[in-house]
Amino acid sequence: MYTTRQLAEHVHSIASRPPEVSTRDAALRCILDLIGAAVAGSGLKSCCAARDSAAALFGKGDAPMWMADRTATPLGALMANATAASALDLDDGHRAARGHPGACAVPTVLTLAPLARVSADDVLSAIVAGYDVGVRVAAAQNPQGIQTRQSGRWAALAAVAAAASLSKVEPSITSQALSIAGVLAPNQQANGSSGYSRLTGNDVKEGIPWSAVTGLMALDLARNGYTGPEDLLDHPAYYDSERILEGLGQRFEICGTYFKPYACCRYIHPALDRLFDLVKAHELTAADIVSVEVETFGWVLKLGNVLKPSNLVEIQYSLPYCIAIAVLEGRDALAPIDDSLLNRQDLSEFARKVSTTVNPDIEAVFPTETLARVIVETRQHRHVSALDGPVGDPRRPMDWCAIEEKFLRVTRHVLTPSKQQAIIDGVLGVAAGDIEPLLAHLHSPNIL
Repeated sequence: MYTTRQLAEHVHSIASRPPEVSTRDAALRCILDLIGAAVAGSGLKSCCAARDSAAALFGKGDAPMWMADRTATPLGALMANATAASALDLDDGHRAARGHPGACAVPTVLTLAPLARVSADDVLSAIVAGYDVGVRVAAAQNPQGIQTRQSGRWAALAAVAAAASLSKVEPSITSQALSIAGVLAPNQQANGSSGYSRLTGNDVKEGIPWSAVTGLMALDLARNGYTGPEDLLDHPAYYDSERILEGLGQRFEICGTYFKPYACCRYIHPALDRLFDLVKAHELTAADIVSVEVETFGWVLKLGNVLKPSNLVEIQYSLPYCIAIAVLEGRDALAPIDDSLLNRQDLSEFARKVSTTVNPDIEAVFPTETLARVIVETRQHRHVSALDGPVGDPRRPMDWCAIEEKFLRVTRHVLTPSKQQAIIDGVLGVAAGDIEPLLAHLHSPNIL
């Protein structure tokens, strides 16, 4: 049996029963975390552009565009919502996938849910299915055959799985949709840290919004008889099918999700956490610091790492500048980042004090672990941090309370306190079996 067929049967099985408690709880954290990222990013120029273009290009419809009190077709609304979800690089990720399943799977499900009669359990199961298929396919990519590591390469298959689960589509159709999506997904070869373009400070980023739209289109095409190559995932030069099927139905990839306290590339997070450890332990200030050395893995050096970012995306991919923000402005300035951090001579000058080197021991365990060690030189002392990974990884998890605290922090400039609490209560309501209040609050929030 083709791997796409086995995944389709798996999706159908997930849709047939409520998720287990641990899996459900992981999905609830993913929902609140992703909504926080989308709310925080909703006012950016890229998100306004996505909403305007979605309405103009995809036409009128009843699907809600979040934080905007506007509607469009399902494709248009999904494009806008996934753009907001991924705009600030606050969305979750998965180490095995080396990418971001939540910004595709959660908007797909919550955009479609108001248009159909679905239960809270249906919503949770669909999110679990989206993460499980997307991460498994991503983790199975052979880098020799699929050289880009961007999420857009596989997020379309996550969208297919999520939408198919929500609608309880027959496996034969889901298999065709996965096959179609895998071919039509954006190749992403130009952009990102693994792309050939060096101009990474752009809104295309990992291509997640368009990939989500592609997945939804693929499912509708398959429903109407359109076909794709069902052996898509059965060629070792491109995919390891054994990795895709390993533990299928026994282990759910959503439980391995990591969460991001800071609005920047995950590769930067371990360095930030080690820096904050030293700042706290030794009460360091910017005036004390002569230099900062970051020992890390090689992929960090492939980021843009510009010292004078011209937009928020360039900040998200600059380790030296994020270190400077951390020292001069503190932890909260990174969640979320905003335009006040641009054109700051003091930040650029401090960023010049930051150097990065590849540590062979850290490189050896990447991408299974993303570690860093930070060395801070002051005029009197040399402070060396522990070698460790970032907060939010499964080994250093963020529980519900930590996700809730992050949500309150990243949405504090956008939502009133009462609306913040209403959304938190709405997510908790999903656990209690009621999806409607959360969907209503997403459509028309009280914006400050």
